[in-house]
Amino acid sequence: MAIRDGRLKKGMTDEAAEYNSSLEFDKIIFEADIKTNFAHTSMLKHEKIIDENTADKILEALDKLKEEGIDVLVFDPSVEDIHMAIENYVTEVVGPEAGFMHTAKSRNDQVATDIRLVLREKIIDIQIGILNFIEGIVEFAKKHLETVFIGYTHLQHAQPITVAHHLMAYVQSLKRDYERFEDTYKRVNLNPLGSAAMTTTSFPINRDLTTKLLGFDGYLENSMDGVSARDFIVETVFDLSCLCTTLSKICEELILWSTNEFGIVEIADEYSSTSSIMPQKKNPDIAELARAKSTVITGELVTILSILKAIPYTYNKDLQEITPHLWNAVEVGESTLSIVTKMLLSVEFNKERCLELAGKNFATATDLADIMVREKGIPFRTAHQIVGRIVNDAIANDLSEENITSNYIDNIAIELGFDELNLDDVLVQKALNPLDNIKMRTVPGGPSPDMVKVAMSNINDFLNKEYEKKGI
Repeated sequence: MAIRDGRLKKGMTDEAAEYNSSLEFDKIIFEADIKTNFAHTSMLKHEKIIDENTADKILEALDKLKEEGIDVLVFDPSVEDIHMAIENYVTEVVGPEAGFMHTAKSRNDQVATDIRLVLREKIIDIQIGILNFIEGIVEFAKKHLETVFIGYTHLQHAQPITVAHHLMAYVQSLKRDYERFEDTYKRVNLNPLGSAAMTTTSFPINRDLTTKLLGFDGYLENSMDGVSARDFIVETVFDLSCLCTTLSKICEELILWSTNEFGIVEIADEYSSTSSIMPQKKNPDIAELARAKSTVITGELVTILSILKAIPYTYNKDLQEITPHLWNAVEVGESTLSIVTKMLLSVEFNKERCLELAGKNFATATDLADIMVREKGIPFRTAHQIVGRIVNDAIANDLSEENITSNYIDNIAIELGFDELNLDDVLVQKALNPLDNIKMRTVPGGPSPDMVKVAMSNINDFLNKEYEKKGI
């Protein structure tokens, strides 16, 4: 007779047992399950709920299993999950006394505990990956503090920036991604152990002790919630989805920028491929794959939410189906973060092409309007109208920024029914020069090299603080 066959007269068919099994996805929680059993048994021993000698035998068996590894476990259709496989192993070593290991504990609170133990480590790993990426981008950006670039809105030329300013935009987004995980971690790192099946137990267990032994910040204070809560999984997968949205946007820009039409970047050969028929091709395959794989996590998030919304309190077997989607999201998120980090930091920017684009299409026109407001005290909307007509006329006559003079501006102003402005030609050209234009933007958060350096310094302070918190 199997360990749990007391209630049922017949066992499951092999097909039903295989359908019911979660072993394939449980392997990730192998060490966590040993840790949970060890902490619980240690607590039972400490509180004298089970015999000390029996507890020691169980603890020795768990230590032995941890040392030998998962490969020594026996898996067949009758073994429903990793918990049963470990229980079978301990029973083989200790005998029937192994059953005391499950005094005052259910598989329900055990699996909930295991998931949280593994997930909190995964969150920390992902956070460290984000910090490393941020650090790498900051170092990369230092090389491009005065590399003039063009900023886009609606994917149309907007205003001049620097490559460094654009890269630091990635940093700010990644910082928020990091902070979301930091906040979620607080709700992941809570202990459900002691909730048992759903109503705790009549044994005088010590939840404070298991919480301390397992390194949780506290324990969940409602046993029904303890075994059924999976919103911490939703939060984590949402955080992963946000992170991968950031990564996907980075990839999208690299894909666009690497085209001949943009000609802004060269992606390293290690992250590219060629065509099977067109030998001239260099395809941004890794960026495209990362862009697509990011969508997988959004799908996993919707799946998890859909499962959770339809089940009542407390534990239902449906919850078993959530964890494969969680672990897949974690795996895709980790691998995408790793590959995009390496790929972005391998990129070479074409400085000449960046400068060329920044000097085209009157991207500096806003500052010409600003000068009119500052120097002549006219309303911005009036200046906007004059500059808009200047741009129209210049494009129609195939003129460039260098052709815009004070006299040219006055002719347009008079044509529109305004007074002459008599602007200094030096001021006009300074406003229209991309690098001078950028250097004027000394408002905090702006693209001037000085302001970007301030942003870098602030991020370095953040990195040092977070590395210290993580013990790095």
